[in-house]
Amino acid sequence: MILLTNPVIVSVFIMTLLCLFRFNVLLSLLISALVAGMLNHMSLTDAMDALITGMKGNLKTALSYVILGAIAAAISRTHLTAYLIKMVSRFISHKKYLLILSIAIISCFSQNLIPIHVAFIPLLIPPLLSLFNRLKIDRRAVACALTFGLTTPYMVLPVGFGLTFQDLLRDNLEQNGVNVTLTDVTHTMYLAAICMITGLFLAIFVFYRKPKEYKEIELAKIDLDNLQMTRKEWGVLAGLILTLILQIITMNLPLSGLLGFILMVILGGVEYRNVNMVFDDGLKMMGFIAFVILVAAGYGEVLKQGGAVKELVDFVVPWIKESKFLAIFLMLLIGLIVTMGIGTSFGTIPIIATLFCPICLELGFSIPLTIFILGVAGALGDAGSPASETTMGTSVGLNADKQHDHIKDTCVPTFIFYNGPLLILGSIIAMFL
Repeated sequence: MILLTNPVIVSVFIMTLLCLFRFNVLLSLLISALVAGMLNHMSLTDAMDALITGMKGNLKTALSYVILGAIAAAISRTHLTAYLIKMVSRFISHKKYLLILSIAIISCFSQNLIPIHVAFIPLLIPPLLSLFNRLKIDRRAVACALTFGLTTPYMVLPVGFGLTFQDLLRDNLEQNGVNVTLTDVTHTMYLAAICMITGLFLAIFVFYRKPKEYKEIELAKIDLDNLQMTRKEWGVLAGLILTLILQIITMNLPLSGLLGFILMVILGGVEYRNVNMVFDDGLKMMGFIAFVILVAAGYGEVLKQGGAVKELVDFVVPWIKESKFLAIFLMLLIGLIVTMGIGTSFGTIPIIATLFCPICLELGFSIPLTIFILGVAGALGDAGSPASETTMGTSVGLNADKQHDHIKDTCVPTFIFYNGPLLILGSIIAMFL
């Protein structure tokens, strides 16, 4: 009965259920936070005050998302992505597996080197569909390649969205009693790449290697032969280079992104009269996730203030302390369920950190193990969630000719080949930390 009536369990269940039924994610978080507060014997006013107070814990991450959104919008207004297609198309156009792996690598760039997130997919993939058809490539393999690049880099590389994710991970560990540095996070999370690479290779070389026929439907194509690097392209490229260099030097993404964007404006990459429009596009692209991250931090604060977390930890620990593997597996499974509902790993971290950090401390888990559990549990579910930007962006590109199903051809394959290895292989790897 303690589990069934605990405010943490009840509110997380309500939140996940609402999200899975396609109720607005922000409203789901807000309602669940108020429910948690009431079950903790807090007034609605006190619960809302606690939520607003807790939101400040993720301000840096939210600001990073907004600025990266503006940079992504600026990139999407140039032909830089088309130039990238032109460079790689010269040597991969007749090689099936090299083409798929190149798409995975280009997708990786979208998270770190050129932080455009999913906005590159509608630019890159539709012009390549005819080539996929000619090579008889199963688009489920391409979906797995894109998803690999959209999720693995932010888990393991502290640049671009990766720096945002690892900063978020570090901050929430510290807020819940686990003192770590960004270096500690980076030196641990690279192990998650083993799980992701395993899933990628299984999808491409084993399960989706057989030729698959698609109808040839004419789509608009990019004229690669007549592309020109104008002042706009050079200006945006210079801003990107500055952003990347400053990230490495300062490890401060909001500052690096802001200065990089200003350089884009100065050099004409973003026309002065279009700055408002570009920022508006960036907010549309990333603003929603930024607010989800903020409200998720507030939700975590409501859970902490009521004392329900300690009550739950005291109840759960005796059941799992005899089996380290069971404890790890259950925490990763909870992370999968929460992220599948919310649709963003960045929003999951503040919620599960509130619960997992006290459990890991009580069980005497090492710092690397605690980092790995929280990081992987947060990332679990980003691949495969119907509500995730990762899966939705992938489907938009591959379904440009209406021959790719969002659930059957994107969500199911990516769920199996990434959540499976992260959950099972990740639990095994964690046993040695």
